[in-house]
Amino acid sequence: MQVIEAFKPFEIQEIELTDWKQRPVKNNFFELVLIKDGEGTQCINYNDVRYNKGSIFLLPPLKCHSFKIEKSTKFVFLKFTDSFFKNVNRITIDRNEWFKEASYILSNYNQLPGDIIKNDIDRTHLASLIEMILQESRSYGESSINLVTSLMTSVLEILIRNIKKSNYFEIPNNNDERITKMLTYINENIDKTELLKVENLADVFMMSSTYVSEYFKKQVHMSLREYIIKAKLKLVEIRLLNSDFTLTQIADELGFTDVSHLSKTFKRYAGTSIREFKNNGEYMMLKRGTCAPSLNA
Repeated sequence: MQVIEAFKPFEIQEIELTDWKQRPVKNNFFELVLIKDGEGTQCINYNDVRYNKGSIFLLPPLKCHSFKIEKSTKFVFLKFTDSFFKNVNRITIDRNEWFKEASYILSNYNQLPGDIIKNDIDRTHLASLIEMILQESRSYGESSINLVTSLMTSVLEILIRNIKKSNYFEIPNNNDERITKMLTYINENIDKTELLKVENLADVFMMSSTYVSEYFKKQVHMSLREYIIKAKLKLVEIRLLNSDFTLTQIADELGFTDVSHLSKTFKRYAGTSIREFKNNGEYMMLKRGTCAPSLNA
């Protein structure tokens, strides 16, 4: 086993296992997993999918994933941690843009098993980037942090591109491509209140204003207003647990009237106060289903 922690914002681990062992889980965004060699099954939320050499997964920051190893497997775990967004004075980056992109990935990718990468070119790109990050971390340590940061930026871009190509929305009986495009548009612009208004959605998707809400509820089985609120609250959770943004900053960014409005809305949908949520330190809105104890990892 080799654990590389020279770059605290990015925890990198390379390990070969014959049996899956329980690993500590933190609410630090997510982990990218590259299978360098081996065969078996990935399991998340009672769902299984085969893996082999070259498979690339995203693991949610929840205790609901495991791997059933059939052939000795070499894993590379690349973890995006919250320290990157809380202590970036020594790194030259656009902090807000990084956080926005990482939050988009965490709040939108489907927390089900399966390869996240949709084409061989991107798979090759990611494998090369991960290998470069490993080599830089081993050889140069702190002196290459800017290069590693650039490489991680490229990793994020490839992940976002593939997430946007995948059907990560939970839509019952979806046979209409328009709803997928509408949901993507909403999530990409979740911090732009004007763009989420019914009138604008009607213009963008060439519907009448009176039909947009009816159409949305028929397709998603949830009102447009409720969907937007829940999408925003996922991002609120991420900011509360993984950043040092103030409640005022969060409320302003995501279009809540003020901190009081944010707090009341959060308690209504999450079932707990913001203070209790932060003390508990566990995602509520991001969870999908319940994991059986035997599947915890």
